[in-house]
Amino acid sequence: MLPLLIVLAFVLVPVLEIYVLIQVGQMIGFWPTAGLLAAQAVLGAWIIRREGRRASGALHETLRSGVLHERELGDAALVMAGGVLLMLPGFGTDLLAALLVLPFTRPLPRRALSAFAARRMRAAEARAAMFPPPGFGGAGGAGFGGAGFDPFGRRPGPERVETPPGPVVRGEVIDDETAHGEDPTSRT
Repeated sequence: MLPLLIVLAFVLVPVLEIYVLIQVGQMIGFWPTAGLLAAQAVLGAWIIRREGRRASGALHETLRSGVLHERELGDAALVMAGGVLLMLPGFGTDLLAALLVLPFTRPLPRRALSAFAARRMRAAEARAAMFPPPGFGGAGGAGFGGAGFDPFGRRPGPERVETPPGPVVRGEVIDDETAHGEDPTSRT
């Protein structure tokens, strides 16, 4: 379904943009239409620069704190998508870009993006839980990250060992400095 929508968007959006440009050009003339497109490009570049810097700063602060909030991540993605749309000539894409970029209109697409991502994550989790890969918990296993997950396909229990099955080579680690008679604690 999604690939079909993408193909339709790539085919229909340019056709609609050309139609709208022709209609606006017939109503107000060629030079005013070209002036409007140029003004939109300049305004769009300024908005993207300002809002992109703000979203990037919020995202960096969130990452620095160690807690990633969906709002900052969603804002950064929406501003980036709006920037791409503002680079395309046309009135329809600029209108959509303004919806994605402006801070007072961004909450609506952010909620839609969040709901879409949540649905996709639930569907992926359900698929992963239903069909664990062979050797990862076995048939009837809990799937990825569930109880009994073991990358070597072993079941939990008292007979479980902490080394992978197969030959084990015992050895000793020798530090080069210790082997040459240097005291490893004397380093500065």
